[in-house]
This record gives sequence, C-alpha cells and structure tokens, in this order.
Amino acid sequence: MIRCKPLLGTFVEISTEDGEHSLYAIEMAFKAIEQVQSLMGFHDPKSELSQINARSHLMPIRIDPWTAEVLTIARDIHLQSQGIFNCGVGHRLVEAGLLPRYIDLDDHSFGGVEDLRFIEPKLVQSEAPLCLDLGGIAKGYAVDKAVEALQAACIQSGLVNAGGDMRVFGDEAQNIQVRNPSKPSELIQLGSMKAGAIATSSLYYAKRDADAKSYMVNPLNQEHIEFSDSYSVIAGECVYADALTKVVSITGNTEHPCLSHFSAQAIQIPHNITL
Repeated sequence: MIRCKPLLGTFVEISTEDGEHSLYAIEMAFKAIEQVQSLMGFHDPKSELSQINARSHLMPIRIDPWTAEVLTIARDIHLQSQGIFNCGVGHRLVEAGLLPRYIDLDDHSFGGVEDLRFIEPKLVQSEAPLCLDLGGIAKGYAVDKAVEALQAACIQSGLVNAGGDMRVFGDEAQNIQVRNPSKPSELIQLGSMKAGAIATSSLYYAKRDADAKSYMVNPLNQEHIEFSDSYSVIAGECVYADALTKVVSITGNTEHPCLSHFSAQAIQIPHNITL
C-alpha cells in the first residue's frame, strides 16, 4: 500500500505491505509528521520553534519532548562537526528572502544552537537572540517518527520518503536511488537497503533567480555557498542522515570525522557523472 501527502515543504510517500491495519498505520505515520511540522516549522509563527526564536533570550520556553530531542541532537552534531552544522543561520536565510521575516533582524546580533541551554529536560533558554531554522534536521526526524508510528501499528516492513530523506525497515530490501545532479529527472541506482536511512543535499531543484542566494549557509563565516554535486549520507536514523548531509555539503568532505562518530557514511555524486 502506498500513500502520498504534501508535508514538510515536499511530498511525503509512505509505503507498507498490504494488511488489515496498513491504512490506519499510514494515517498514524502522517499524523506524526504533521506533529513535527507543527512543533518545529519556521513558517508557522505559533510553532514552538518560533516561540524559541522570539522569546528564549528573554525567558525560559517550555517545549515538547520531540522538540527537545531534535535540539539535543542538533547541539551534539554541532559539537562533533566543530560548528559546521549549526541551525542558527535562519537570519541569513531570512535576509536572502528564503524564509519569512517574523523577527526584526536589525535589532539583534544572533547566536547559534550552542547558545541554547536546557534548564530542565523540557525547558530551554538562550544566552543570545536566536533565529534557528530546523529545516536541515527536522525533516529527517519526522521520517523517523513516521517509521516509529508504523512499527507501533505492527507494520513489519515499509518505507517513508520525504523528498529524498528516506528510511526503510523490515526484511524486504528496497531499491535506493538518487537523482543525477546535472539531470534531476534521471535516477542513479545506489543499491538496496533493508534497514536504515539516506538523505541527500543538492541545489538542483533550487529554482532561484540568477542573483538569488543559495539556501545552504556555512555557519563559520555566515556565507551562502554554491555547489553542483550532490551529497548523500547513509545512517541508522534519518535525523542523522539529514543533518550530516549539511556537514558534507558545506565541507565537500565525504570522510569528515563526525560521520564515523555517528556510524554514518557519505557518497558524493559528481555533477558531470556519466551513466
């Protein structure tokens, strides 16, 4: 059984074996994704993420355990990548017109995820104004929560694919494909996978004017970067695959030390690949 729904700024496809509870399980999986989007969406001024951005430097903000988990993972990857992964670059994307302007950028000098501290497991406060964008990690987390929902409904094998952030589980191997960076309509077969996740970062679908800036920002120098290859990361969970593609894309290093720390591996697909 296959179902598809527009979520997370893309189309999310969920595939499971046919069974008595398959449709219910898929509905629960979509609800989990919707919950992640509701909690961590930058475009929603009422989301927990927006509340953190608006007020965490002024007062403690109580958050959902899911939001707390994503922020904890983001802080860990920030540490292990030596700052290459930092979701505190939202203001740069706002300045470039790539994200909505809910904060007056002129009034603040923004910190990063390293400035966010946990007072309690579900209570956070920042030492500096923040403009966090969890788009580089929350989509992968949503995929993981969808898989958890399917498994909780006794689904034995399946696949969740959110615009290239994909996780598979079960005994049935699933084909893994990525798009050709120079010809996105063309798929490249990487192999098959029974259990695990893969995510890809690229700019081939970034429909921008010639003068527009890339959505990929190097947190160390705050500069927008351009690249023509695509980078995929394979990991046990999609939250890590999603975030680590940013580390690999920004550095161009498919052997970055933090990959092994998170038991992940990276693949670079050259833009001039010939098939």
